Amino acid sequence: MWRILILSLLVGSGLLLAGCGEKPLLSEVSFSSGHITPNADHDTDVLVITYRLNRSAEVSIYFEDQNGRRYYFRNRVRHAPSVDEPYQVYFAGVVDGYTLPGERFEGFSVTKRVLQDGNYTWVVEAVDSKGITERVTGILTIAQADTALPELRGFSVYPPVFSPNRDGIADRATINVDIKKDVEEWSVYLMDATGARYYVECAEAATPRNEAGWHPCDYDAGVDRGADPPPDGTYTVVIEARDAVGQWTRATSTLTIENGGVPRGYILNGEVEWSAGTIPLGETLYFTLTVENDGVVPLRTSGPPPGTVYRSDQNYATLKEYEQSGAFRVGIHCETSPIDHPWRWAVGGPEDLVADDEGHLYLPAGKRAVVTGGIRFVDYVRARNPQYCYASLIHEDVEISMVNYRVDPVFLKIQVP
Repeated sequence: MWRILILSLLVGSGLLLAGCGEKPLLSEVSFSSGHITPNADHDTDVLVITYRLNRSAEVSIYFEDQNGRRYYFRNRVRHAPSVDEPYQVYFAGVVDGYTLPGERFEGFSVTKRVLQDGNYTWVVEAVDSKGITERVTGILTIAQADTALPELRGFSVYPPVFSPNRDGIADRATINVDIKKDVEEWSVYLMDATGARYYVECAEAATPRNEAGWHPCDYDAGVDRGADPPPDGTYTVVIEARDAVGQWTRATSTLTIENGGVPRGYILNGEVEWSAGTIPLGETLYFTLTVENDGVVPLRTSGPPPGTVYRSDQNYATLKEYEQSGAFRVGIHCETSPIDHPWRWAVGGPEDLVADDEGHLYLPAGKRAVVTGGIRFVDYVRARNPQYCYASLIHEDVEISMVNYRVDPVFLKIQVP
């Protein structure tokens, strides 16, 4: 049968009563003060709790108000026996989250909260492996506590499903929150079913980082920096905030990642086959190259299709094939071109590409496609004849990576009658 030995701290004497002459499980228990004002003004904000364990035990430290309601600071935390010195822990008036009678929080929870002003009975309790329990009690007064919570209002994640792969379609999610109090820190992260966390970087906005106000986060899952996003799946999005007193609040939502990844396309081996280095005015310069999708996500593309022949005084816009953010296209540029890479082609033909439900075309991951095309030169610039022409693989409105820029130039001369 378990034996319970209850110890009481005699006010003002610090004398502990033990039974049966046995060395107590719990001893040297003290609070460095009987009064604190937890309001982060650096004056009587914190006290020190001291206790000695003579055997391994689970330790709880809690407070009871005048109605007998219990508030935990530590709840059954296992400790080894004290060695040379007693255990010491700092207490700043903050306990596990709780709600007051009739109180209700909308959209967020409180995980750590300061005690309300008043008198409390403090309890330090130890339970050993045999179930023997010993307690020491005393009185603590809380006054001038900063009880305003760092409330999290309007927490939202939109869209609920996104695909961070830089194809210009649903690449980003917006995470918004209104923090109602200045805080010491706050963070946003995605958490999977195993508890793994993926932190979200929130850039400075109109509201300074830790000040009360509206805080938007533009989330690209790291893809814009060339980092792989979290694996596809549904995540819990968590925001946590801590104020100067030490109160913590928390809000959650969900976000699903689909088809996430860094797009990686290349002109295979950096090689372009040109039809000639010299052509008569009015004739066509042809090219052939191979695009390889070496990534884990498909490459979005747009027309015109391979095989298209431009006049030199045309460009992709004159064919009504305008730039599309996130699309990959093969481009040809010459030194006398009036605009950047005026002649562009899709990175594959109908036999290479697949379409999504909205008709967007993609070169699948791991696939290659041969791209051909031509430019019929109907004009020339005498001062730049001959001139260099080259190919590039363009990620429109994103980048032309150096490995795909100015690929395999040809020194082109146009013969004029």
